[in-house]
Amino acid sequence: MKAHARLVAEWRDGRTVLRELRSVSPLTLVPRHASVGDPGECVVHMVNSASAPLGGDELRLSVRVGPRARLRLSGVAAILALPGPHAGGSVSTVDIEVGFGAVLEYLPEPTVVTARARHTAELIMSLSPDARLRTREVLVLGRVGEPPGRLRTTQRVVRCGVPLLHQTLKIGDPSLENSIAHLAGRRVLATELLVWGEDGAEPVSGDWWSLTPLAAGGSLIVSLAADAIGAERDLARARGHHPGWASTPFT
Repeated sequence: MKAHARLVAEWRDGRTVLRELRSVSPLTLVPRHASVGDPGECVVHMVNSASAPLGGDELRLSVRVGPRARLRLSGVAAILALPGPHAGGSVSTVDIEVGFGAVLEYLPEPTVVTARARHTAELIMSLSPDARLRTREVLVLGRVGEPPGRLRTTQRVVRCGVPLLHQTLKIGDPSLENSIAHLAGRRVLATELLVWGEDGAEPVSGDWWSLTPLAAGGSLIVSLAADAIGAERDLARARGHHPGWASTPFT
C-alpha cells in the first residue's frame, strides 16, 4: 500500500485554519475544535483507518505550518508495526515545515515494533528561526511476551539550514537483545525534542531520564521505561525542568 496524506495550516483573522487537509487511508486526519485555553490553536488527530504499517507499505505525511499558525497534531492510538504478505519491510516518512513565529506540537502515540516486523521511519523537520516545536517518539519493543522486530528510525531537524538534531536508532538486533546492557533491559525508549524558547545551561537528569541542551539550540529528553505510561511520566517530569517550556507551555 502507498499513501500520501497532507496538511497545510495557516494563520487567518486571529486563528489557525486548515487550508489543505488530505487524508489517504490508512493516514486519516481528523480536525477538532480549538481548545478553550487557546482559541488560536488548531488541533488535528491522526487516526489509522486500517492496520498499518504492514510489510510492503510506503506511507508519507507532509505538514506545512504557515507563519504564526499554531497546530497540535496528535495520535489517538498506538501504532503497530506489523509483518505483511509482501517481501521487504514498511517505510513511513513524515516531512514537516514550520514557518516564522509558528508553533507545532507533533505528538504521535507509541509505536509498537511487533515480532517479525521490519520498519523504517524517518522524520524530517525544517524550522524558521523563531518557530517553536515539541515532538516526541515513544518506541515499545514488542508486545507483551514477544521480542521486537527490526526498526530503523531517523530524526533530522534543521533550523535555517543548521542541524539541531540528526540521530538514527536501530532496534531488533538479536545479538543485543540478550544483553542487559542493551537499553538496560527496558522495553520502552522515549525521546522528546523541545525547541521552545530558553534552554537550560546544563543537563538535568533523574532516574532513567535526562534533559540535555543541544549545541545549536533546542533540548532533547530521553527516557528508558518499563512501559509507555512510565515513559510519559518521565517526559513530563523532564519538561518541568526546561526553562522555556515552564514559562510558556503550549498546553
